[in-house]
Amino acid sequence: MNGQTPFSFAVHATDGAARCGEITTARGAVRTPAFMPVGTGGTVKAMYMDQVRDLGSDIILGNTYHLMLRPGAERIARLGGLHEFARWPNPILTDSGGFQVMSLANLRKIDENGVRFSSHIDGSKHDLTPERSIEIQGLLDSDIQMQLDECIALPASRDDTRRAMELSLRWAERCKAAFGDQREKAMFGIVQGGADPDLRTESATALTGFDLKGYAIGGLAVGEPQETMLAMLEVTCAALPAGKPRYLMGVGTPDDILKAVGRGVDMFDCVMPTRAGRHGLAFTRYGKVNLKNARHADDPRPLDDTSDCPATRDYSRAYLHHLVRSGEALAGMLLTWSNLAYYQSLMSGIRSSITAGNITEFAENVTAGWERGDIPAR
Repeated sequence: MNGQTPFSFAVHATDGAARCGEITTARGAVRTPAFMPVGTGGTVKAMYMDQVRDLGSDIILGNTYHLMLRPGAERIARLGGLHEFARWPNPILTDSGGFQVMSLANLRKIDENGVRFSSHIDGSKHDLTPERSIEIQGLLDSDIQMQLDECIALPASRDDTRRAMELSLRWAERCKAAFGDQREKAMFGIVQGGADPDLRTESATALTGFDLKGYAIGGLAVGEPQETMLAMLEVTCAALPAGKPRYLMGVGTPDDILKAVGRGVDMFDCVMPTRAGRHGLAFTRYGKVNLKNARHADDPRPLDDTSDCPATRDYSRAYLHHLVRSGEALAGMLLTWSNLAYYQSLMSGIRSSITAGNITEFAENVTAGWERGDIPAR
């Protein structure tokens, strides 16, 4: 890693609240708005890393919770870090592990110090404190590291939301101290506050006072209506500094991404394109295509003959339907490839449209394509 390159972020163009820019890291640049494929356990499921890179992904996400349990952060460090381990030389963002602890672990107990939990794999006991989360992410050698936070499910009472938000702020301060001064890397704080605009603003304002290198927006896309998510984004982005990247965690659908970009978000991650691909669902410029449906059994057309992705352009829907219905591993491989290609193509179009000053027209055209639906049979 080139230790002389400090982490930085620059906005190159704006169109309304939408921003097009670039994050600079020691392992390469990340064009924003960016979609980060999720590499939970050191792998983007059903994909070769070369494929992920060739689709235009500048950065992937690794998961602290899963990697600390298996194969272990110390082991990955001995083997050269996550980049070497997974053969991904480009930037990696790691989450803190907190969300998975809250959603997957058994018998978890949260207190001021951190979280004590039992592994969902073998029941072994673990402590995840803010300091330990940063230590693990350091062992993984990720380029962007996230603070440990408490993400509560919505809806939640104002008292519970405030308690979790304030705890997350105290943990952010401890994470910052544990992270220290690393010029080549960044630690992001996470804005919490549920669906309460005042708490969101309070959280964002307090985190801004820590002068971190970037800020994430957590606790959204957890079951609330899209309108609620978008309202919280407007409030939160307005309270965050313009010169730092904004990362909306765990989002989402192409429509979510389009609308969030229009409110000032720069970074996204979601398991949706990979998980959907493994379950027979394709994302295309015509909307979603469910390859399980029998209507595709005799359809010789590809998903989209204008796509640059071979999985989208060169395989018939009939063949993809056959693979899905037969439970063939190739089904998930091809559809994941196709879905990630669509997501990265969408991000490229978003960046170009912001630069050209026509993001609104671009979003309207994309949405109209989804609403028109599938191309008619020839």
